[in-house]
Amino acid sequence: MGEKKESHFARVAEREEEKRGEEVKITEEMEEVFAKAGIWAIATATEEGIPNVVPMSFVKVLSKNQLMLVDNFLKKTRTNLLTNPNIAVSVWDAETNKGYQFKGKARFETSGEIFDAGVEMVRQKSDKLEAQAAVVINVEEIFVTTPGPDAGKRVSGAAGW
Repeated sequence: MGEKKESHFARVAEREEEKRGEEVKITEEMEEVFAKAGIWAIATATEEGIPNVVPMSFVKVLSKNQLMLVDNFLKKTRTNLLTNPNIAVSVWDAETNKGYQFKGKARFETSGEIFDAGVEMVRQKSDKLEAQAAVVINVEEIFVTTPGPDAGKRVSGAAGW
């Protein structure tokens, strides 16, 4: 078992090394799809690999390589991310069928500028909800989910997932 685990971690380290230097870029078109979407699918997994997907409505683009989602009620998702920071976010525009999947690593912020922005985002939609944390996702790869010949195509970032 130990040998198997070591080789798994060695492969992960190799993939991380390959990713360095390959810049991810969230394009204006992707940002437009984000702006039109009302619900995003957020996927995480336990340390053992058991998947969990939840719908979220408090998600935004922070920069050309970062997303933010606001933790109001996350339970399984929070537990999963604390032991396994890998996350995928799927977004789509129902009118045009354009869609993208963003994969990366997440971290929680409970104070500071990004957290404050998350609190404000929630306040603008509801005074009954309270932000627990901002989840910052460092995007490492972006894939097309639009139906058609390019579905599944990696459009940004290094291969490694």
